[in-house]
Amino acid sequence: MSTKLTQPLFKGLERTDNGMKQSSWPEPPMINQKNYYTPFPRPPHPLLSRTILMSGFGRDYMKRDDQILPFRLQNEANREKMIRNAKDRDRALARTGNTDVPMPLNGDGELEDDEEGGNEGFDATKTIVIHPGSQNLRIGFASDALPKTIPMCIASKYPATESEEYESRPKRQKLDGSAEELFGEEFSKKFKKMSEELKVDMRANKRKVLPNSKELVINYNRRTAPEEIPEHNDPLRIEWTDVTSDDPKDNSTSYVGLEAQRIPDDSDPKYKLFWPIQNGWFHENDYTGKRPLFEDFDTIIEKALRKELGLTKSSEWEQYSCVFVIPDLYDKQYVEEALHICMKSIEFKQVCFIQESLAATFGAGYTSACIVDIGAQKTSICCVEDGMLIEDSRINLKYGGYDVTETFVKMMLHDSFHYENINLKRRYDFLLAEELKINTCTMNQAEISVQLYHCHLRAPKQSTRKYNYKTYDEVILAPMGFFDPSIFDNSDKLVGRRKWIDRSYNAYEGIDQPDDPTSSAQFAILTSIKPSLATAPGFHTNGYTNQDVSTPSKEKLNPFLSRMDIENGTSRVTSTAGSPAPEGSSTPVPSGPFVFGTNGTNGGSPGPSFAGQMFNLGSGSHNSGTPIPPAGMFVDPMARTQQDLASERDSVLPIAPLDTAIITSITHAAKGDDKKVRDFFGGIMVIGGGAKTPGFGAYLEERLKAKRPDLTEKILVGTSPREMDGQVVTWKGASIFARMTTNDSWIVQEVYEKLGSRAIQQKVLWYY
Repeated sequence: MSTKLTQPLFKGLERTDNGMKQSSWPEPPMINQKNYYTPFPRPPHPLLSRTILMSGFGRDYMKRDDQILPFRLQNEANREKMIRNAKDRDRALARTGNTDVPMPLNGDGELEDDEEGGNEGFDATKTIVIHPGSQNLRIGFASDALPKTIPMCIASKYPATESEEYESRPKRQKLDGSAEELFGEEFSKKFKKMSEELKVDMRANKRKVLPNSKELVINYNRRTAPEEIPEHNDPLRIEWTDVTSDDPKDNSTSYVGLEAQRIPDDSDPKYKLFWPIQNGWFHENDYTGKRPLFEDFDTIIEKALRKELGLTKSSEWEQYSCVFVIPDLYDKQYVEEALHICMKSIEFKQVCFIQESLAATFGAGYTSACIVDIGAQKTSICCVEDGMLIEDSRINLKYGGYDVTETFVKMMLHDSFHYENINLKRRYDFLLAEELKINTCTMNQAEISVQLYHCHLRAPKQSTRKYNYKTYDEVILAPMGFFDPSIFDNSDKLVGRRKWIDRSYNAYEGIDQPDDPTSSAQFAILTSIKPSLATAPGFHTNGYTNQDVSTPSKEKLNPFLSRMDIENGTSRVTSTAGSPAPEGSSTPVPSGPFVFGTNGTNGGSPGPSFAGQMFNLGSGSHNSGTPIPPAGMFVDPMARTQQDLASERDSVLPIAPLDTAIITSITHAAKGDDKKVRDFFGGIMVIGGGAKTPGFGAYLEERLKAKRPDLTEKILVGTSPREMDGQVVTWKGASIFARMTTNDSWIVQEVYEKLGSRAIQQKVLWYY
């Protein structure tokens, strides 16, 4: 029976209970609203943790940056530094006996800069910058003017060499036939078509074109035999790597870089060259598992540290920091493995990552530009604005300078080049082909005429052979493959993809959600090759962003919301989601950014495809007032999952003309802003070894002006400034980034021990 108190506790309130407790469990007190935003502390009793959570205490736990482990460690380090500086000043004050606090001095007796204090103890000679590529590895100290460049390959003992195991490159279809039958009828027709188009273009530009130039080249090359030169008369003879003293039973012996390429093909024991990275991603097809692949990648970096940088003792490596350059469109498995190697195998002091295009802008000194990086086997395009990558503008194309080399050799053999047994899988032939391309290829039409060249073939245990040969239009048609990639051999570039290394999946949204970054510009390239990808759910035909494939961005708070609105989860600002139509059958639903499937094109379903939260039924215009259906109400069992869509995207090789890809990247970066379009077209910077062909920038500029005549006066294609080699611009920018005193993206050993690869998300400069 309840007892009514005569005196209420508060005015207007009466206590009607009998004061007896309902449970013997201790009751937690109400939280102190003054400490509302404090992080979640240890509960007073283990049994009270759930009760405290139910009461709302700690509702801000892990929602602010200063509560995350990397930031807390950084704040603690700053706090310890402040205490240390205060103690140093007190000691200096005690020694001088003056009442004035002395100013901190550096070793030269000069005043320290406050900015330098933010990165105390930084030494550029203790920071290593690593930029791996498909063909070359560039590594060096941040204080170096130029990096050390070594081939990104490793030679290990193997029963057969790569020239014996694989088919000859370029691939021949008929060895005993004519030159036209050597590479097939399709290549011959394509080659002749490009030659005729070049003649028409040269005549339009008032260039002199001889009618029998091709016949002169073919007849000379067919009848000119090589000249043998004794080895003692060759001043540039090659010192081959001696492996005769190696133990055939010791499989741990390996050679890296140019030393590996100098091993004779007929050596005893036999060695095979392995390239861990090809076409910008891990070369899985050449390995029996992912562990040997990662070990070779690790060994190349370690031996480069020992031989190229002089760090022979592994005990010294823990004193060094590392800046690792990764692609703009990267695989998360690649980034995580690079972090694991740097932290566990090499044991650097700390590591940070930077993307290639951002590093290129640092190296060139630009704040906004469209970076076109043409590498050996990969071409990346990305727009950078105010020191940040525009994620939707990233494009990764799978061709580069190696494709030009292979195509040039095919064209030379098609025109009766006398060295018909050339094989790019043979080590000395590959080096010869690279030399031929560098010495002869050009993009200037004024240089297109019958020219006489010579080259020297240096093979182990053989006399040097001197080849005299003539060229005509091969020197310009091979690099023109960047604008007509069908002339390249793209048949093997996807072989072995995802053979050992699966794609990365989101651990928080289920095992069916791939989370490797991509962009709407890259998706547009893939869609142009395989239109069926456009029927994916959420694909927008009239927009620039595909919500299902573009890299997600963090949710941003509206600065105009009040504190109570944010805490209560309410907002008075109009939502970006589609609003339901007014009631009544006379008001039609406005057309939204969704795509209707027809005849089962939408993943096998004849029904419409959904975009965002909106949907449409039937094909009429009287679906007004239809509410949003509950989740899971309409389920198509034949619809493709996100994993199926990712597998379908991986099966498409991203290949497109370079000028078209640049326009696509800029279009998706500007998103309809004409000013940004003009700015990006006026700031195109071409870098990379594949762009070192003479006249390449001017030819690219002409192609862009022909496709965008409305921006003829704005389009400007340039190279790296200050006469810097385009191959090292990215590495140079990474070294500049390493010397920044306000760099907060370092991942230290303590953070990696506790968080592992999850630390990347908190420390990189972009949304990971």
